[in-house]
Amino acid sequence: MTEEIIIAGFGGQGVLSMGKILAYSGIMQNQEVSWMPSYGPEMRGGTANVTVILSDERISSPILTEYDTAIILNQQSMDKFESMVKVGGTLIYDGNGINRHPERTDIDIFRIDANDEATKMGLTKTFNMIVLGGYLKVKPIVDLENVILGLKKSLPNRYHHMIPDNEKAIMRGLEIIRPVKGEE
Repeated sequence: MTEEIIIAGFGGQGVLSMGKILAYSGIMQNQEVSWMPSYGPEMRGGTANVTVILSDERISSPILTEYDTAIILNQQSMDKFESMVKVGGTLIYDGNGINRHPERTDIDIFRIDANDEATKMGLTKTFNMIVLGGYLKVKPIVDLENVILGLKKSLPNRYHHMIPDNEKAIMRGLEIIRPVKGEE
């Protein structure tokens, strides 16, 4: 099994953190892992993406031009990465700020309104964990207990008090993701 993922959005959305948690989760499951971030010079608001590869075999290169899964969190990223999802692959997106919805018919498309849900829950900082939960519902490639261990490993100790909220957000993401069938 090999899963090649791109997570893309704006800086400040937790894109790199989500990738790091997935990478740590894979390590906890004795998988081969690659985590390669890419971001603009801005701290918040600039573009950010991360490529994560989880595999049962050695990973030959972290550089990819096609992905099994794209997790898209803004319109710029939709425009750039929708075409890079492999035929038969998966695209997951948050509808907030997306004005051109995915148009491909040869991939599975899922929508998760994580931004709206995080606001409703009063946990806006857990937006990315809602998205991660949605991804894990669609592609359960790592065990939930390893995701929690990955979360603990990637969060600095001063933020460990937020782990229960992050767990709640992951669980909510498992519940609210939905397939898109030409309704946009």
